[in-house]
Amino acid sequence: MSDILYMKIDRNIELDKQEVYLSDVAKLECTNKEILNRIKAIKLMNIPDEKNNRFIFSVLKVIELIHKLYPTLEINNLGEIDFIIDYEKPRKQTKWFSVLKLLCVCIIIFLGAAFAIMTFNNDVGVDEVFKQIYGLVLGKESDGSTILELSYSVGLTLGIMVFYNHFGGKKITTDPTPVEVEMRLYEDDINTTLIEGVNRKDKHIEVS
Repeated sequence: MSDILYMKIDRNIELDKQEVYLSDVAKLECTNKEILNRIKAIKLMNIPDEKNNRFIFSVLKVIELIHKLYPTLEINNLGEIDFIIDYEKPRKQTKWFSVLKLLCVCIIIFLGAAFAIMTFNNDVGVDEVFKQIYGLVLGKESDGSTILELSYSVGLTLGIMVFYNHFGGKKITTDPTPVEVEMRLYEDDINTTLIEGVNRKDKHIEVS
């Protein structure tokens, strides 16, 4: 019975090293450990010394390199047909700068969310609705600081936490948050656009 190599490569691989080996981009499995270790050491490319770079690879190129070592080896590809190698040159970043960026993002998000909530409340006239409900139920005029406003404020806070599935640095449930879902869809769209665009220009790294 001939040996079978199982290979799985994700669509986008981020690296900070210039010498790229097959083990850096692929998950590999084979019952023959000698074959497996040699294949893991196959060098895919040398990335030029630039700040950032991106390369589109065809899995056929990977199979071609493997078959140069083992021409009769059966390869079972369980991953992507085309994949992206994203190289980002490693850089040192001071802790205070990271904290400053985090604070800036938090302030922008807080002010943006507050502005959105205030404009929504103003557009639909929430305060007037609360005054009318308070007057109909209790028969007296609201002073603007009643149980309705308090409940609305608490409910809005709890609703945001439940919707975004976070409290502090912890998740409330194991489900992905809406932001994570949208980011994943956005990443998938970007990767698809990059691969399709490069394929049209015929600039991806393909079999020779």
